[in-house]
Amino acid sequence: MKEVFPIIPAGNGPVWMLIILALVLVGLVALFGWFVYSSRNTRFEISSEGLAIRGAMYGRLIALGDLDLDGARSLDLDRDKDYRFKWRTNGVGLPGYQAGWFKLRGGGKALAFLTDRRRVACVPTRQGYQVMLSVSDPAAFLKSLRRAAGQK
Repeated sequence: MKEVFPIIPAGNGPVWMLIILALVLVGLVALFGWFVYSSRNTRFEISSEGLAIRGAMYGRLIALGDLDLDGARSLDLDRDKDYRFKWRTNGVGLPGYQAGWFKLRGGGKALAFLTDRRRVACVPTRQGYQVMLSVSDPAAFLKSLRRAAGQK
């Protein structure tokens, strides 16, 4: 003879925990989906207003007057070791895509949007940070910034 005593059914706690977990996971998938989208669709727009970074979570408009164009330069982070990231303070670090705020090995901080470490336009700002952008032609990008600011 066998007697069976079932567990007293739980309340709704486990169901709510599963729902919350599912929502968190859906949110994380959406967030990482946005990062992947941004890694392919971020744009750097130069106008008389300034440098606009569009399509990225950390995007913004930086006025031309806030950019130190005399200190702007092209970088290859394989060679320019002082500009490599020491650590990420608020940003995204995926394979092949880094965006957000970073501390630099040589000191200072940077707002970066990088997909190619060998072709980087680096522009210091008057707010104490560098803007580091992966662009196909850093020299042409910097020339366009200088032209927008009325420099040659």
